[in-house]
Amino acid sequence: MKTITHKIKPTAILLYSVLGFIISCSTMLYAQKQPNIVFILSDDAGYADFGFQGSKDFKTPNLDTLAKSGVKFTQAYVSAAVCGPSRAGLLTGKYQQKFGYEENNVPGIMSASGLQGDEMGLPLHQKTVADYLKKLGYKTAVFGKWHMGNADRFHPTKRGFDEFYGFRGGARSYYEITKHSKKQRKEDRLEKGFEEFKESELYLTDALAKETMSFMERNKDNPFFVYLSFNAVHTPMEAREDDLKKIPSHLKEKRRTLAAMTIGLDRACGQVLQKIKDLGIEKNTLIVFANDNGGPSDSNESNNHPLSGTKANHLEGGIRIPFLMSWKGKLKKGTTYNNPISTLDLLPTFVSAASGDVSTIKDIDGVNILPYLEKGNEEKPHETLYWKKENRGAIRHGDYKLIRFPDRPAELYNIEKDISEINNLASKNPEKVKKNV
Repeated sequence: MKTITHKIKPTAILLYSVLGFIISCSTMLYAQKQPNIVFILSDDAGYADFGFQGSKDFKTPNLDTLAKSGVKFTQAYVSAAVCGPSRAGLLTGKYQQKFGYEENNVPGIMSASGLQGDEMGLPLHQKTVADYLKKLGYKTAVFGKWHMGNADRFHPTKRGFDEFYGFRGGARSYYEITKHSKKQRKEDRLEKGFEEFKESELYLTDALAKETMSFMERNKDNPFFVYLSFNAVHTPMEAREDDLKKIPSHLKEKRRTLAAMTIGLDRACGQVLQKIKDLGIEKNTLIVFANDNGGPSDSNESNNHPLSGTKANHLEGGIRIPFLMSWKGKLKKGTTYNNPISTLDLLPTFVSAASGDVSTIKDIDGVNILPYLEKGNEEKPHETLYWKKENRGAIRHGDYKLIRFPDRPAELYNIEKDISEINNLASKNPEKVKKNV
């Protein structure tokens, strides 16, 4: 048999080389367009309990530095005034009532379906931000509080996350052995994936930072998404002894412990932020810090000043939160954004930053907020925002906010002029009330 050979001309070899180089460069450029995404969420913190929010008592130097490095949002809202539904909204980019997740915590009662206890959770037909980012090539992980259902089918590793280190429930001790109970519920146990483990040496807030840093180290060469879901500063009120010694004497009892827990939270955030710098990925990492709802001043003595209300109600103190966003070289540092945004915006913002096509995601209520941060863009991300819990609800349209109650007349406030919701304008504006109730 004759061996057939083909002579390739030098010009063709050169052409193939150039094409290969272009393809290689295009691949590299695409990868560079996909930033790492680090989303840090605190739990039950007071609106005013951070240095960047004006606190003189609570020292948060690391988060203050993050605030200076990017954008501080003055009118950031959650979609619910308690932990579980708020997290369901931010993970899906949708008002959680759409899929039956009313404003009740897990375990509880999911009112649309009548599900109770461990059968209640984020419905399986709802995709999470991790699902979308994973399809875009991201390594994904959640560290800390899950609170999206205790049954195995709701587990984070079945909801788009490659790794999970934390607990399934809504609150637990910061130490291995709880100080408040000799018995520990299954939902409170610490897990790596599905495996229970003991973390006896570290305060939990520190442990979550440690695991986050390990994940980033292992995935520094790939785009990654971290959901660092602290349970700090949620009850139980437990702080490290060395942190308690740093608190000024005029702060007493729960307020004193809360301040020490906040020191721990800030320290952990600082360690994660420093790790990003040490890995040399700061310019390619989008960082967001937020809180899951308003501070429950009755249970942990958090301070929501100048807002009225607390966690679990629809006054500003229940739904307006501290919110920071930083992306070195992309977002102008030391800036403030004053238009209303929502944590529903996180999913489309993250997916868009990752070069995903948000227009293909149906029925989401959030928007990509990055274009609104560009100089000269005067448009508002949202003209109207909604909140609902059973037969209670609220709507903010423009500068006005109406709150509906089951047992008394609705209240109307001009939020821009009256941030503390002191001057009820309902009697002076019956048509506005009628239109929105």
